[in-house]
Amino acid sequence: MTAENRTAGRAAHRTGFWIVSAAFMTAMAFAAVPTPLYPIYEQRDGFPAYVITVVFAAYAVGVMLALYLAGHVSDWLGRRRLVLASLAIQALAALLFLFWNDVSGLLLARFVSGAGIGTLTAAATAHLGELRKVSHPHEDGRVSGTVASAVNLGGIALGPLLGGVIAQFLPAPILTPFEVFLVIIVLAIVFLAFVPETVDTVAARRPYAPQKVVVPPEARGAFIAAAIGAAAAFSVMGFFTALTASIVIGLLHLSGHLIAGVVAFAVTGASAVSQLATARLARRAKLQLGVALMIAGLGLVAVVGFTPSLALLLVAGMLAGAGVGLVFSSSIAVAVASAGPDNRGEVLSGMFLSAYAGLTVPVIAVGVALAFFPIANVLTVFALAVLVIVVVTAIPSLRRH
Repeated sequence: MTAENRTAGRAAHRTGFWIVSAAFMTAMAFAAVPTPLYPIYEQRDGFPAYVITVVFAAYAVGVMLALYLAGHVSDWLGRRRLVLASLAIQALAALLFLFWNDVSGLLLARFVSGAGIGTLTAAATAHLGELRKVSHPHEDGRVSGTVASAVNLGGIALGPLLGGVIAQFLPAPILTPFEVFLVIIVLAIVFLAFVPETVDTVAARRPYAPQKVVVPPEARGAFIAAAIGAAAAFSVMGFFTALTASIVIGLLHLSGHLIAGVVAFAVTGASAVSQLATARLARRAKLQLGVALMIAGLGLVAVVGFTPSLALLLVAGMLAGAGVGLVFSSSIAVAVASAGPDNRGEVLSGMFLSAYAGLTVPVIAVGVALAFFPIANVLTVFALAVLVIVVVTAIPSLRRH
């Protein structure tokens, strides 16, 4: 290959890196758009608050099922092909939101959207790492890992904010956000068609088998500790996702879809910002800081249960969210370091599977609790419970580091 061809190839991979990043963020934002819209469905259909957590649980189940069945197949079917397929699934979910928007349709749309995210996360993360390796061959993978984690959580931050803004200021609040995102998803699919593939799909071809995670023995302990940390971090994220709308309306007695979107944006936006701000920080220091921030944020959330305050909730959410970002990015870095080029999607799928398991449990538990107890009691008890989980699960990761 001539120097001119190498330069052109690196340029194509560099452009592809940012296209995949934008597509990844778009899909994650779409998956989070319904967060500020749930009160509209609740008021229109008259269902109790715990149904919202059931709807979110349907999304989480879709994510985990897809991670187990399809999260690893990009290792031999190709990264770009899986990213394209996942965006097509998200387009199907958008159509379901638009044309079947009662409770049963909402459950199905969230499940389908979760399946798209489960198909996407590992494939897109691996694709970003491989594109960056070609365009910047002398980097150690830290930049691609940070960008992948930041766009993942940054998309989750933008989704509720955009959904809240659209619902607050444009007509048809439970239709317009999905119309807008359907157009953006289709455009992303068009641009992705020009991104280079990074897997030799002929040489890597193999029979299909469900997900399994094979990590070299010398890296197994670090991987398990990081997976526990990812689950703990996402349990904090699940806690806020499940309770944000209920806290704003039922505890703070505030109306307006934008407020719920702003709170969700503050939590997950802080996650993305903290990762970018500490990209060059040593992994142990990053992990220690992340755990400390999550503990501080959850402690303040418990206080909100006794003294309701929007300002205090925002501060608590941003502190906890910043901690989530640092712990999660550390876990992704461990997964990338533990994997080889032929099983990178598989190992990353295992890490995301652990994270989304941590996300799901508090959501379901909150749904059950809200059916029997006032929101203030649920908020305080669950904040303290998740705080204990974070402290206990952080110990193995800190010891490993």
